[in-house]
Amino acid sequence: MTRSFAPHRRAVLLGLSAFACVGVEAAAETPDRAEAVDLPKPGERDVCPVCGMFVAKYPYWIATLRFRDGRVEHFDGAKDLWKYLLDLPRWARGRKAEEIEAIGVTAYYEGERIAAKPAWYVIGSDVYGPMGHELVPHASEADAKEFLADHKGRRILRADTITLPLLQGLDEGRFE
Repeated sequence: MTRSFAPHRRAVLLGLSAFACVGVEAAAETPDRAEAVDLPKPGERDVCPVCGMFVAKYPYWIATLRFRDGRVEHFDGAKDLWKYLLDLPRWARGRKAEEIEAIGVTAYYEGERIAAKPAWYVIGSDVYGPMGHELVPHASEADAKEFLADHKGRRILRADTITLPLLQGLDEGRFE
């Protein structure tokens, strides 16, 4: 199957590949487990740049991104984090993917922040995040499979299969 990408989409996807080479997301990752990342917790007044929700109210869903200059963005879930990453020109004007130092999501079972790129994500489950249907992050494939079975999930995804149309589908209750 071939896909047609708009020119800006190609640039974003190429830029996203840059985090495979930086800091926390580097080759030290083992393919079977997403490692813990040390990222700051959101303050009570921190809001998600995508939806505007107060992030600290949802500690089990927090996702965080840190740029090399120290700027930190917090999200109320992995779904909004990936919306941000896949459309960086819209949400972070003037920023480039190469400026990203670390990206973390909260692992469902452990409740700890793990590296976002090597994580496993379950969609279509009976577990909802603050914004409804969510990408539910897991540190290992085994955890994702267990969650999929226990919570009637539909699919397990990896970072390279997350797309804006898929995220829009989640917002609409579709899991293709």
